[in-house]
Amino acid sequence: MPLSLRRPAALLAPLLAVSLLPPAPPAQADRCRQTPVPGAQHQITACLDDLTTAGTVASGHTDAADWTGLHSAATRNPSGVPGTQIDGYFPDTSATNPTHGWNHDAQFVIRLPKRWNGGLVVAGAPGNRFQYANDFTISDWVLAKGYAYASTDKGNGGLEFYKDGRRPGDAIVEWYHRMTQITVAAKATVARHYGRKPRKTYAAGISNGGQLVRWALENHPELYDGGVDAEGTFWPPDDKPNALVYLPVGLREYPKYAATGDPEAHAAMIRAGFAPGSEFLWDFNYRILWDGTQRRYREAIDPGFDGDLDAGIPFCQSGTPNCDADYDYYARPRSVHRTVKRASHSGRIGKPLITVQGTLDTLLPIKIHGDAYAAQVRSQGRGRLHRYYRIEGASHLDIEYDAFPDRMRPLLPCMRTAFEALENWTDGRREPPPPSATVPRRTSGDVANTCALRSASRS
Repeated sequence: MPLSLRRPAALLAPLLAVSLLPPAPPAQADRCRQTPVPGAQHQITACLDDLTTAGTVASGHTDAADWTGLHSAATRNPSGVPGTQIDGYFPDTSATNPTHGWNHDAQFVIRLPKRWNGGLVVAGAPGNRFQYANDFTISDWVLAKGYAYASTDKGNGGLEFYKDGRRPGDAIVEWYHRMTQITVAAKATVARHYGRKPRKTYAAGISNGGQLVRWALENHPELYDGGVDAEGTFWPPDDKPNALVYLPVGLREYPKYAATGDPEAHAAMIRAGFAPGSEFLWDFNYRILWDGTQRRYREAIDPGFDGDLDAGIPFCQSGTPNCDADYDYYARPRSVHRTVKRASHSGRIGKPLITVQGTLDTLLPIKIHGDAYAAQVRSQGRGRLHRYYRIEGASHLDIEYDAFPDRMRPLLPCMRTAFEALENWTDGRREPPPPSATVPRRTSGDVANTCALRSASRS
């Protein structure tokens, strides 16, 4: 993490200055040319016959491992979008991203379709993935609509992202500044490439990427026309429950519930925020998601809990010294709470935002994240700028739908419908989306590729 992240203005000033320069005149012939990305320390440009994953997997301009598991196997995506791809990185001192063999963080990708609709979509990586993580879920789809697209790796990633920074919370706070950085740089790059500034700029993200969308519209609404947040992580600015409150409960109580059906363990998990009816997903989340998420995010925010241990003890049993299953956020020093507040969301969005989240989300339970963030937005008097759709039967990863298609539905098609609703909301017609609602689970039709928010029941 560079020193300038302690002074975000210092990081962004050179980019903001460049973005105010007049755009280059439009090219008369092939637009697939070298276009400097403001602030980039290194970049490479490729002219591709297809910018979507149908082409970039074969050409080596994406990494399929980066987006594995985020969509259903039944998802259909567009293809055949020619244009220019720019890969590169901004100055940074950490090296958690091995992509391209660069071993350099603050990597980005910018895609510029030949047939441009005048818009730009900016995203940040979900989870601890890297800059290609949204290629199948977001990039393919918006490129086919004609948008330019840009994504950041958030400045650190991988399983040891928490090691970045000088003080607790720095690794997460850097994500926000990298989102701003790629937005400013991408807007300037688009203007230079096409000869005019983008007509509309949208933020879009899933999970930790949705977390970035929320922060961006709260803190830099001037850069965007709106955003779509799918199952974004919510860090409340006060002592309301967060991920470090309910995850230890899951780690501590689920083994007892799984072994004997212990009703007290089950009740403890429901009280912690896990949704009734999501029990069939608890085993997958316990084995694959909860433990690593708790230990690594706790290490990023509260490294003093386990002394010299590096992100705790995997799958330790309650009662083991320094075990994350016994982590008590409310008993930790106030400095830990101040760290969370530094990375938190105010709810004071300044541009239209649409949130979608599954009612069966078992990594980021909807009660603690989606419901609580919607309430935070309303508490700040910004409810008119927000629409919130609770998608019955959807969970956090759409591969969970593939495992239980008779009980679930995927979230991605609802995110795409929400994006189109955002377009209508922010274009010249100013057509508002349907009221915030709970969308009933569909049991027939092409649920992997369609989602009608207008069939929603008012929540």
